[in-house]
Amino acid sequence: MKLSAFTTRRLVGGTVLAGGLLAGTMFGGIAPAFANEDPAANPPNCSAADLEGVRAGVSASTSAYLFTHPDLNAYVSTLGGLSREEVASKTMGYLAQHPQEQAEMTGIRQPLVDIKNRCGAPPTP
Repeated sequence: MKLSAFTTRRLVGGTVLAGGLLAGTMFGGIAPAFANEDPAANPPNCSAADLEGVRAGVSASTSAYLFTHPDLNAYVSTLGGLSREEVASKTMGYLAQHPQEQAEMTGIRQPLVDIKNRCGAPPTP
């Protein structure tokens, strides 16, 4: 079945309008839902966007650091497939033997610790 250009435009326009109305209905209620929350319970700069911004910065810094430290990069690359507990244990062992790298990696991850302490949300890698 071949549709005319006019019918096609009407179908597309109706779909776009319906999608806009659905999105407005779904997301329009979000702001009022948060309007009654206690501002003291929500410290400034603790939104999801803030957390993701910090995570992105830490991820970029970690990537750059690993590229410039091939020994650590090679070691970390061998940890794939291990459980979180095994990765944590092996990483702590490696960093204990390499205090300079441990200090530098601690500095790179410090913004995640700071946002956790400020916002009360545990940072995840």
